[in-house]
Amino acid sequence: MSLPIPRYWFNCILMLCLITNFAAAEDDWRVWRGPNANNIAADGETPPVKWSESQKIRWKAPLSGRGHSSPIVVNDRVLISTADEQKQIQSVICFDRATGQQLWKTDVSQGDFAPKIHQKNTHASPTLASNGETIFAVFPQFDQIQLTALDLNGKQRWQIKAGGYLPLAYQFGYAPSPLLFEGNVIVTSEYEKNGFIAAFDQQTGREVWRTKRPEKMNFSTPIVARIAGRDQLLLSGNAKVASFDPKTGRDLWSAPAMWIVSCGTMVWDKDLVFTSGGFPLKGTMAVKADGSGKVVWTNRVKCYEQSMLAFQGFLYAVDDNGIAYCWNAQTGKEQWKSRLGGKVSSSPILANGNIYLTNEQGKTFVFKANPEKFELLAENQLGDEGFATPAICGDQIFHRAANRASGKRQEFLYCIGE
Repeated sequence: MSLPIPRYWFNCILMLCLITNFAAAEDDWRVWRGPNANNIAADGETPPVKWSESQKIRWKAPLSGRGHSSPIVVNDRVLISTADEQKQIQSVICFDRATGQQLWKTDVSQGDFAPKIHQKNTHASPTLASNGETIFAVFPQFDQIQLTALDLNGKQRWQIKAGGYLPLAYQFGYAPSPLLFEGNVIVTSEYEKNGFIAAFDQQTGREVWRTKRPEKMNFSTPIVARIAGRDQLLLSGNAKVASFDPKTGRDLWSAPAMWIVSCGTMVWDKDLVFTSGGFPLKGTMAVKADGSGKVVWTNRVKCYEQSMLAFQGFLYAVDDNGIAYCWNAQTGKEQWKSRLGGKVSSSPILANGNIYLTNEQGKTFVFKANPEKFELLAENQLGDEGFATPAICGDQIFHRAANRASGKRQEFLYCIGE
């Protein structure tokens, strides 16, 4: 005979299940740049080095619409944003992590796609973010930035207008991904007028703080790192490398940059932060993050759309023209450089000591994170177009690519694994 479970113990068991479910972040990739904000997979992850359309593909799922956002992985689900340019609908799609079966698709906004964006941008370029319970999506919509919160079943929890976005001088579209920090979701919008960084409560969408930005264009996604003994929200662009308090939005320090516009997310090593930009001048620079704003070194390499990668005291980067570099992070000394080939918009990602980099023609290069020499391990082709940065977790690579072989462009989401 079974005995009824007292309500108290039932609630405890339910809470334990929820905690266990949402604590799986070590095997997840829930936000842009991954669980450690540095595009480095967790220790012990051993994803494949070599693959093809017929080898080591666990599953391949067609994606409706078009986008350059990266996939995120939350528990047993893989999520990605997309945009139907004909119908002018922006959506979030969810797939089963094990099988690739589409579980749901939620349309979160419709209408008023910008009449003009950059040919390398899309109407679904920001990567989603999740805290394990809620999914956050940002889309430009009716001259505003729309922030939407969905549950893991695709049901809308709340939706707000985070602020304006109406660029006129450079109609290139929107790019920054949402950032999660201590119960808030942080959104950035930078253009000629009323640019801002703002934080909103993850549970309700209530505004927590807002910081005005200079009236200039920029496309970078901010990141939070603990450097020099404190949490710092890092953002480059508007002719500055800047740091803010992620709890309040208050300015901490800034340093002058060589360019106005940047697209990549900043990275760091010890007490130095690194950024690269490309308009009107190009270059890469290292800045002391202790509040002094001291510029430690610079060079003239342009990593414009893609972010860089800092690992074990060295800075790895691939410029717009597909040339890979390794520099000593503290001194800027060039360790090596090597031409990979093809234009590059996606960012390098590291797992098991190897760096993965996809070019715009859909080829993923895998090379060693070795400061002594360039060591190419593999070249892997999927489709004929690659702009999104993959996610790596659970010894698997989740990769977005497009193919025009049939005469019609079709995007796919791949799960690559043994």
